[in-house]
Amino acid sequence: MDRSKTDEKGSGLLDKGSLLDIVANWNGAFMPLLEVKVSVLDRAFLFGDSVYEVIRVYRGKLFRLHDHLDRLKNSMASLDIRFVDLDTIDQRLHETVERSGLSEALLYLQITRGEAARTHHYPESYSPNVLIYAQPFDDPYASVRAAGASAVTHRDIRWARNDIKATSLAANCMAAQFARQQGAMEVIFIDADGYMTEGSHTSMFGIRNGKLLVAPSSSKVLPGITKRQVLELAKAISIPLEETKITEGEIYELNELFLAGTPEELISIVRVNDKRIGEGRPGPLVTKLHEAFRSSLST
Repeated sequence: MDRSKTDEKGSGLLDKGSLLDIVANWNGAFMPLLEVKVSVLDRAFLFGDSVYEVIRVYRGKLFRLHDHLDRLKNSMASLDIRFVDLDTIDQRLHETVERSGLSEALLYLQITRGEAARTHHYPESYSPNVLIYAQPFDDPYASVRAAGASAVTHRDIRWARNDIKATSLAANCMAAQFARQQGAMEVIFIDADGYMTEGSHTSMFGIRNGKLLVAPSSSKVLPGITKRQVLELAKAISIPLEETKITEGEIYELNELFLAGTPEELISIVRVNDKRIGEGRPGPLVTKLHEAFRSSLST
């Protein structure tokens, strides 16, 4: 199988030595990331009872920040995490980027319900914990974007509320590890009815007969921020759009297939389960969309 995955060094991830240089914002106070201490009774540690966002920073500007904050608000409302002021979060995000001195970065935000005695139901009173940090990010995907990536299908074993950006990601991690073991960059989740939903951490798009295809919005898929950008760009450059369900068998009949995500931007998938998609190389519409994406960053 075509090995299109990036290794940890090439994926923008940092080893522990590099983490020494990162400053975190922990509940409004700055400190080295490796010195942040979280209670073992924090509900994020015990239950994955927390939400998160990963925001791309381009030339010092936070990409589509208000969309990220809107999604964060919806995730917190779904989990009934209260006592968090979004204006304060907005301010801390900007302060953290400024403190980091980074112009190109990934900005991580996590909000937990906080520390409480271990019970499955939510505690009556609690104080959420808020972690923010920025890590340097120099796009490591240029080579795979030029050549195209491979993917493998995987049964969608996640829960029924994938529209919530929660940190309880064990099923996603299992699927991502499966892709890695198969030498693929990403999985394509197939739901119980046989339809493509999304990847373990990316949105999925198909192109057929010049038309952009995307799964209908539902609780099965995350309302991706890069996905939203792609849909807006498609409209702007007159690429027809259709919200439709794509069966696993129809994946192999697509002219083009691509993923979209905050670190990855847009990357063509040219092989699925070792079967060629389209011409087996990045196609013209994906290339056109990514060029439009990059151009939009300078406006």
